[in-house]
Amino acid sequence: MKVIALIAVIMTGALLIYGVEDMPGWGDPNSPASSHVSPQYIQQATEKTATPNIVTAVLADYRSYDTMGETVVVFTAAIGCILMLRKKRNGEGG
Repeated sequence: MKVIALIAVIMTGALLIYGVEDMPGWGDPNSPASSHVSPQYIQQATEKTATPNIVTAVLADYRSYDTMGETVVVFTAAIGCILMLRKKRNGEGG
């Protein structure tokens, strides 16, 4: 069973390395994200969202569900930490 798991890990790693070879270089100005996506956000963010700040427009309007999900995860982690680290009162069960 361990041999099958090792083979699966090696094959997955090889597939990931193969996929990374096609990615553009870090910060490449000719990458698709820099040449197609970013200019569209920069040119149309103010018009489409009526928000003067481009960063706020992207986070609040274009990526609102993603930002909300991240907020829920951080809030849930904070509540979990509070519940684990709180002091128990005398007579409290558990």
